[in-house]
Amino acid sequence: MEKEIIKWIYEAAELIKSKIGDHLQVDHKTGRTDLVTNVDKEVQEFLVAKIKRFDPHALILGEENGQDTTPIDHGRVFVIDPIDGTLNFVYQRENFCIMIAVYEEGVGQLGFIYDVMAGDLYWGGPKIGKVFCNDQELAPVKDQGLADGLIGMGIGLYAHSTELQKIGERSMGVRVLGCAGLEMIAMLKGQQLAYISLLSPWDYAPGKIMIEQLGMVTSGANQQPLKFSGRELFFGATKQVMAQIDADK
Repeated sequence: MEKEIIKWIYEAAELIKSKIGDHLQVDHKTGRTDLVTNVDKEVQEFLVAKIKRFDPHALILGEENGQDTTPIDHGRVFVIDPIDGTLNFVYQRENFCIMIAVYEEGVGQLGFIYDVMAGDLYWGGPKIGKVFCNDQELAPVKDQGLADGLIGMGIGLYAHSTELQKIGERSMGVRVLGCAGLEMIAMLKGQQLAYISLLSPWDYAPGKIMIEQLGMVTSGANQQPLKFSGRELFFGATKQVMAQIDADK
């Protein structure tokens, strides 16, 4: 299965790159900074068509095109974010990702995050027991505490939460990349020890699978499991950092 998905991702990336020079049709969803483009929708339709040809019984949980409420508890569910970091895509023309996750009976099996303009694909999970950057296997991430490294955080949370500001102050610094996929990549590479943000399922589903495969942990608000429904508070971190965050609550 992973070979087929990788092929679809590369094809979708070429589709995106072919559209970058075109005039984008940009619409707003929940607010002025929550953007969607014609390319987001087209890429999701492209990926869904590939998935349905591969597995007609597969279910889709995707950001666009009215497919955002599918539960992941039963059957094989493909979770799709056609362009993660749409603001970056529109204004920077880089720093955005294609993300796909595969869940079977509610259990994450495979995650894929493709940094389109850098050309780096991060993929893996329990189904293969490993995580790769392109063809290179990644080692488990060293379990370090807040004082030992950087953390990623959503800018809105950091700006308005004194509790999260205190967590940031205990770390070596806070980084805001504007793309959940890139924040997850930074964790997979050991460059950041945590990521805290308000996310939808397609924002965290692939990264959750891979960072857990490399020995890190995730949770929702109040140390509860993630719900995979609507926007929710996401914590992903090394075990030491998560323990420190929980102790501070």
